[in-house]
Amino acid sequence: MRVGSHGYRVWHSYSRPGPYGGQMSIPMTRRRSRQVLRRILGCALVAVLLAGATAVSAQRYYGGRRRMPPRFPSGEATHRLFTFTRALYQSTHREQGGQGWYTDYPDADINFSIRLSELTQTPVGFDRYDQPDHIVVELTDPQLFNYPFLFMSDVGTVWFSPEEADRLGAYLRKGGFLWVDDFWGPFAWEQWAGAIGKVLPPGRYPIVDIPISDPLHHGMFDVEAVPQVPSIQHFRRVGGTTTSERGTLSAEVHVRGIYDEHGRLMVLMTHNTDIADGWEREGEDYEFFYRFSVTSYAVGINVILHAMTH
Repeated sequence: MRVGSHGYRVWHSYSRPGPYGGQMSIPMTRRRSRQVLRRILGCALVAVLLAGATAVSAQRYYGGRRRMPPRFPSGEATHRLFTFTRALYQSTHREQGGQGWYTDYPDADINFSIRLSELTQTPVGFDRYDQPDHIVVELTDPQLFNYPFLFMSDVGTVWFSPEEADRLGAYLRKGGFLWVDDFWGPFAWEQWAGAIGKVLPPGRYPIVDIPISDPLHHGMFDVEAVPQVPSIQHFRRVGGTTTSERGTLSAEVHVRGIYDEHGRLMVLMTHNTDIADGWEREGEDYEFFYRFSVTSYAVGINVILHAMTH
């Protein structure tokens, strides 16, 4: 089965109630869309903080953090709507502040899916409990090929078995898209580069820098610079004075990619930043929200719209 059986259709417009009770679609300029993003997210933040919970925490946290087992595909026939899909992988060690494949899960996945459904007309799948239908998938699971978008965090600890590397390589070459995020410093980069090199040989599929002028950054939103988003723990520990989690070793954000022979972006890497923490922690701190979450959503939505339409 070719990747993309969940055929997504995305629109660069904003919907609001029409004069006769339906929905009217209003094309937006990039400036207007950023204003809408700030307004919607700002209202959501106020509501969340007044309720004393995050946007998705109807379930209570244990010890301050909610732990949720991986939500694997059921194997049953599902909708053909956008599903935030996270890859489960093995870690060789633990990075400071990281939790391996589980990092930022599940709240980043849930919050991003909700905001994607609110800020665009991308049809996002929701389950019978009205929660975004996010999943975790093992790289050897044949159902991987049903989900064209794949996300991984803390990949500076990743290890792929030969079977996982072969399966992930086939997935990417057949049309799948992988975004890796939240890995810091040169040692984490070297581990990730070695792992993805087993998947896509660098002689044929080199890693390249993606400049800020690339269309990837200027879809629905004009992103002038990909932000360095620290974990909220680092942010609180230093009082918001710095954003680099590894000091001088991670001072510069790197946005890199791997393209196929036709110029399609297969793998996106956001190194020395934690974009997903801007989604996960949107309702926990006013300053963190306004400094990091708004732009993190702009980056994420641009990426999804680009990946699902190219």
